[in-house]
Amino acid sequence: GEVDRVLDGLAQVVDEKPSAGEGLGLLVELADGRRVESVLLPKDGLCVSTQVGCAVGCTFCSTGTLGLVRQLTALEILVQVVLARRRRAVRKVVFMGMGEPAHNLRSVLEAIRLLGEYGDIGHKDLVFSTVGEEGLFERLAQGSVRPALALSLHTTDAEKRAALLPKAPRVEPRELLEAAAAYSDAVGHPLQLQWTLLAGINDGDEECDALIDLVSGRRIVVNYIPFNPGADLPHQRVDPDRAHALTRRLHAAGVIAKLRDSAGQDVGVGCGQLRAASE
Repeated sequence: GEVDRVLDGLAQVVDEKPSAGEGLGLLVELADGRRVESVLLPKDGLCVSTQVGCAVGCTFCSTGTLGLVRQLTALEILVQVVLARRRRAVRKVVFMGMGEPAHNLRSVLEAIRLLGEYGDIGHKDLVFSTVGEEGLFERLAQGSVRPALALSLHTTDAEKRAALLPKAPRVEPRELLEAAAAYSDAVGHPLQLQWTLLAGINDGDEECDALIDLVSGRRIVVNYIPFNPGADLPHQRVDPDRAHALTRRLHAAGVIAKLRDSAGQDVGVGCGQLRAASE
């Protein structure tokens, strides 16, 4: 009816990229012709974009090479969920697509509130992924729907993090992690820690042991994400045996760790590959 007409005017799926797994990339064109990508994930998950492009410029992410083109409205974020639900069930929404959610906080928080209150999605299944921003965790704690948090850490070394995430705030990784963990403990969701494995950069034993030192004894799940190659990105994918060895090293230290195989990487919509290219 009327709602459908409004939504169809906001955005349409102009291309679908079925992946070998259960992943399905959706290229979504907005009313102004700009495009973003959403990715349907296995187990009823959906990864949505919050911006066209991204200002953080992480050296291992294709989205960052675009710079920030514009913010999405709350409705443009929600419509990605609606379009995905026309294809299959969505019971979890992760704000990990194109963009840094903290840089579009008002729209993202409004989308989270609507999904949590009316969208039939559990609050712990709304996952806000961020490099961290000044005052962010306080803001998240004030909402009626308080999402789970995924902190993009990638290294425990402050200088290395500044090089890998050029526009992220310059906060000591330990300090950032403690603030994120305090928020997560307060709302009762485990903290997810995102760590893109870059061969020869953050996949050494020293980094692994420093990470163990940081997370030990906390309710934290470490997500190791093997780097997904993209055009013009200066990194190498980590050797699979090495990735498994690191995961085992964390397990042996009592840390919950998962080696994530990003859905859709075979069709260019894995973590860090989103560019909304229409080729």
